[in-house]
Amino acid sequence: MRLAQLSERSGVSAATIKYYLREGLLPPGRQVNATTAEYDEEHLRRLRLVRAMIQVGRIPVATVREVLGHVDDDSLGRTIRVGAALWALPQLPEPDEDDEYVRAAHREADALLDRLGWENAKQLTTISPAYRRLVVALAAFRRLGYDWDAELLLPRAQLMYQAAVADLDFLETHPSEAEKVEAAVASAVLVEPMLQALHRLAQEEETARRYGFE
Repeated sequence: MRLAQLSERSGVSAATIKYYLREGLLPPGRQVNATTAEYDEEHLRRLRLVRAMIQVGRIPVATVREVLGHVDDDSLGRTIRVGAALWALPQLPEPDEDDEYVRAAHREADALLDRLGWENAKQLTTISPAYRRLVVALAAFRRLGYDWDAELLLPRAQLMYQAAVADLDFLETHPSEAEKVEAAVASAVLVEPMLQALHRLAQEEETARRYGFE
């Protein structure tokens, strides 16, 4: 398809597509002549992913470029490729390791991983953004006087593991490695807000059932 058709099918303006091409967010099309290029379904799929990352995820263009660089790096195995792409997404600030609440949060997070038997996650605690995010959240709770511990977190973590299994089952439905990694990025950008929304809807439902609308 030509640029105008790519724009029509994606709902993205031709000017924006040209910008994404200049920024390296989309691979170049197949050059037909000096002024015309053709694009295919892979361009359309990638364009939709870029649009979701920027519009829904509010991810800066430079970060999108970095994430997609990992997505396209076929020299990496799937686990490293997915991990590198997800870790390149925007993360929370580093926790202050001298803070007493952070130290307590580390203890509870480590105890949780022990209870769950997540040996791979335990090996990655020094570099995992997800682990740091958990520590930051736990420390913030403790500063507020809510001492969330491994016992409270355990059933929630077990539910998230079920969600992770479903996510990876979904990845396996895609034919190519690039599509699998793209799906993992899309899940990080879009599924997490959906899970958050479902959590809040469930809280609203249960609150109304317990206490009514008075």
